[in-house]
Amino acid sequence: MAERRTFYRFFCCCCNDEAPEKSPLISDTLLYFDREVKRRRAEEANLWNEPQDVSHTERDDDRELYNLLQKRSRTRRGSEGYRRLSFDISAHRQIRKDVKDRWRVLLENLGFHNEADSLLSVTSTTSYNSMRDPSEARRLLSLLAQETSIFDQHSLPPPERYLFVLDRLIVLDMGTEFVSIARRFYPPETLESSEKESVEPGTAVLVSPGWQEVENSGDKEEEECEEVDEASFLVNLIE
Repeated sequence: MAERRTFYRFFCCCCNDEAPEKSPLISDTLLYFDREVKRRRAEEANLWNEPQDVSHTERDDDRELYNLLQKRSRTRRGSEGYRRLSFDISAHRQIRKDVKDRWRVLLENLGFHNEADSLLSVTSTTSYNSMRDPSEARRLLSLLAQETSIFDQHSLPPPERYLFVLDRLIVLDMGTEFVSIARRFYPPETLESSEKESVEPGTAVLVSPGWQEVENSGDKEEEECEEVDEASFLVNLIE
């Protein structure tokens, strides 16, 4: 009987002593790809003018947008301050989107209908070392800033992200042609005419109730991009 009890005791211990579970390797892979997807979505939403600057503080316009995003992340969602910050963020993003849309128009007019997205794709992983002719690309970027109205904020240097786009066009032997067509589509006179059409000081302006509609549209965009903003902050913190 003693031998039988010893056998059962040994057998039960073997059953209860399970091997520790190993952490699945696939979880780390999924985490990596999830972070990359969130990073790409955040970069596509914010269109950082200096994509190599992961802190988003080197350029004044990038720093302003980044500070707004941080401030909104600390503000109670649904409050008036949150809605106003969302409206300001949407305005910054729209300016950048308008510039990108102008580049898309020019690329499509040059025949790059199917390649426009890939040519305009610039992320934080895009390296200066991959450029073929950076000096010529910078020269063309300076010409665009001085002789066209393709950029909105003329008090600032032209967005660095488009330096990579111009370099790709130079490889395709289309850099000079792009600048030439930009002069025709977006001449500098466009800015002067728009300034002349601005409201004169002292002119009565009728305020329509459209602010609420704009604010509501900003709330919708804020709901869509809130996860993107928070993800971009998490990515920076993890790094």
